[in-house]
Amino acid sequence: MPTYAIGDVQGCFDPLMKLLEKIKYDPSQDHLWFTGDLVNRGPKSLETLRFVKSLNPKPICVLGNHDLGMLAIARGAEPYDPKHHTFSDILEAHDKDELLSWLEQLPLMYYDPKLNYLLVHAGLYPKWDLKLALTLAKEVETVLKTPHKQEFYSHLYGNTPTHWDPSLKGFDRLRFIVNACTRMRFCSPEGELEFHTKESAHKNPPGFSPWFEYPIIQSELPKIKILFGHWAALEGKCTAPNIFALDTGCVWGNALTAFRLEDEHQFKISCP
Repeated sequence: MPTYAIGDVQGCFDPLMKLLEKIKYDPSQDHLWFTGDLVNRGPKSLETLRFVKSLNPKPICVLGNHDLGMLAIARGAEPYDPKHHTFSDILEAHDKDELLSWLEQLPLMYYDPKLNYLLVHAGLYPKWDLKLALTLAKEVETVLKTPHKQEFYSHLYGNTPTHWDPSLKGFDRLRFIVNACTRMRFCSPEGELEFHTKESAHKNPPGFSPWFEYPIIQSELPKIKILFGHWAALEGKCTAPNIFALDTGCVWGNALTAFRLEDEHQFKISCP
């Protein structure tokens, strides 16, 4: 049964349908993974969310920063701004509560030991190994399933703390975990995250490098392969072996990518 990992859709429902047609998607045989950011910026967030939720067999999808941002707005923790958000269709949908609850059940990270792939929106923080990363992601996932999620959304946004410290507690701890899993691009050797630069890996700010270039990540690679999205400026190009960048900027008029895990073959569809 082939497994396809698909990069950031961001409400681009029509290209997603064309991509599934290109790979000859067969729900009786194939399994779909998504790198997160199902919604926002594109024109059809509602159709995208409904479709992915309806898939059978159940898809594997991790949360992205845009998915969490929509949840924060939908739960009343942040204002909706039409200059930056294009998911009012979800907020006004008759099945809104069902869709939001489904999103809140999704993981920040997913690891399949049989296929030996890690799926995460932004990447694997260079100061964590796989076991620790999955454990920390579970802390956030647990909060999203409790009544405390409302307060969590109120403290979600922010760039601090910038370094991981095992002694971090409360919302500072949860915010760092979320930022590492969903917003990370560049990191310093000391583990400081830099959130302002969104250009390609070659345009790193002084003192910072792409997260996937650090030694601990390289030491993990013989054991696992990593699939991530989020960084459209990479254009699907990653210099590290066994790490695959799948956000190819569909919402920016570039391409939507599907990656077949079994043979690492990639399929792309041009986006308008």
